[in-house]
Amino acid sequence: MRYSSGEACRQFFLTIRTKCSIASPIIPNETKVIYSAAPALGHHNHRVPSLCISEKNVTGFAHFRGSDIIQLDNIRTATMEEITSVHSRSYVSSLEEIMAWAKDWRHGVLEFEGTGPSYVTTKTLEVAVVSVGTGLSVIDSIVAASKLNVYTPIGFALIRPPGNHAAPNAVFPMGYCVFNNIAIAARYAQCVHGLERVFIIDFDVFHGNGTNDAFYDDPDVFFLSVHQDGGYPRDMGKIDDIGYGNGEGTTINLALPERSGDIAMQSVFNEVIAPAAQRFKPDIILVSAGYDGHVRDPLGNFQMTTGGYYTLSSNIKHLAKDVCGGRCVFFLEGGYFLNALANSVVESFRGFVGEPSMGPDYNYNFFLDDEPSVIDVIQRIKHLHSL
Repeated sequence: MRYSSGEACRQFFLTIRTKCSIASPIIPNETKVIYSAAPALGHHNHRVPSLCISEKNVTGFAHFRGSDIIQLDNIRTATMEEITSVHSRSYVSSLEEIMAWAKDWRHGVLEFEGTGPSYVTTKTLEVAVVSVGTGLSVIDSIVAASKLNVYTPIGFALIRPPGNHAAPNAVFPMGYCVFNNIAIAARYAQCVHGLERVFIIDFDVFHGNGTNDAFYDDPDVFFLSVHQDGGYPRDMGKIDDIGYGNGEGTTINLALPERSGDIAMQSVFNEVIAPAAQRFKPDIILVSAGYDGHVRDPLGNFQMTTGGYYTLSSNIKHLAKDVCGGRCVFFLEGGYFLNALANSVVESFRGFVGEPSMGPDYNYNFFLDDEPSVIDVIQRIKHLHSL
């Protein structure tokens, strides 16, 4: 069953929250970032080390910044009621069946294609509910801080498994995603904290089809995805996918050509993302932060740099300050070149706290092609949405 914003939904979630609430940490007034990590060590494949590396780099930077950045240690698991605010119970049952098969495979890892490449282990459900719960814990802390502090810190959930490909009515996991962390967090922000209008930005190089589907007919959740045209999943995230019914106009899909990079992303932010958010007037911004658009990433075909992610993250921080009192939480999504992922995440943190970028890209040796023009894409989006 899917829930929309409203008093019945809010009371339902408040009942759940009473059962699993955690004490909010003491947030110093000077805190600029609150983050937490859930590396999903029981859900072990090539993506797990990427988070461990990112967490190590972030922890080092956080130590350097002192009380500017604090880590949440007291995180919780999500309840099944919270999971089923977005996903069907039949999907959860299907996942449990696949996990049972996994125990008979080598090392307890079952890889499969299904509706897209993914895998499960015997611990997948256990760690996936921690991933979701970590995001919800960060939401709680950001909202609590926004009520107490003049300066609202930004949040970052460094989590695995990721979530933006996990669809509400799916049968199997896809794209390495199990539960849609950000979609569940959006419902939670609405129903527990009364933040009724949620603006979701997805800059993963691959289309966030699961999040798109979760809110396609919902006028209170604006979903905006910037992704590679023709990438995974095929035939999804087209420019004319703009929502349905009451939700028509609250979905924007910016399918950019291959080799798009920092210049294209800056243009998209200035011409589409910022105007859309300013017009929508959200109560909170949530971000599916995929770093697989980096030029060194082996799966995507964008050419973002760590400096580009610094600028984008800083821009989103300032946008949140302008439109929703600074309430903003990033959720880690894709990234397959480990060093680029780790350094790009740290660049985002540098942007959050106002530290200068470390660009150019550390010790990487690469050449950037001339970027294709995205003017036609932007003009078409602006026409479709009257921006």
